[in-house]
Amino acid sequence: MKRGIRSYVLRQGRTTSAQQRALDELFATYGIPYREALLQPRAGPLVLEIGSGMGETTAAIAAAQPGTDFIAVEVHGPGVGSLLKRIDEQKLKNLRVIRHDAVEVLEHMIADGALAGIHLFFPDPWPKKRHHKRRLVQPAFAALAARKLAPGGYLHAATDWEDYALQIEQVLAGEPQLERASAAARPATKFELRGLRLGHRVRDLLFRKR
Repeated sequence: MKRGIRSYVLRQGRTTSAQQRALDELFATYGIPYREALLQPRAGPLVLEIGSGMGETTAAIAAAQPGTDFIAVEVHGPGVGSLLKRIDEQKLKNLRVIRHDAVEVLEHMIADGALAGIHLFFPDPWPKKRHHKRRLVQPAFAALAARKLAPGGYLHAATDWEDYALQIEQVLAGEPQLERASAAARPATKFELRGLRLGHRVRDLLFRKR
């Protein structure tokens, strides 16, 4: 998948002292440095989360599924620091973090057919029409994600922006390797709760690899 327009902007958000300390002291233990070499996963199922935010939902899901390994991919420093701190406090042995662009991680670090699942919860909706080209879920991304999933593996997306939900649905339905399935339950995220307060409808979309 050729990278040109990226689906995120590195915002200059404030990093707290605790988050910075986690970045400095915990990444060596719980982080995975980006490199253009395939990861060697453990024997169990592996799920990749794209855009883990501050990590509260990611940590909750990992804690509830100790038999599954999770890799969270996030570019923003405060979120990475927050998640590292959660991993350390909760002693999560099945969750690691990569601070890098998720598409490049999928392309260069994840073997084809290696993933049991991909989580994409509340990606940046880029609501202005002129910015829709920045949305992550486009046909090239769907093809890449499908290639990385094992047969029967799933892509679970959620958004509170109706027009983005329609785009995600159309794009994933148009990918020949994927088929629609019933969405599974998941913990609420901070972005979801904010959307609900604004009166937005939350849509969960789940597709499986044929």
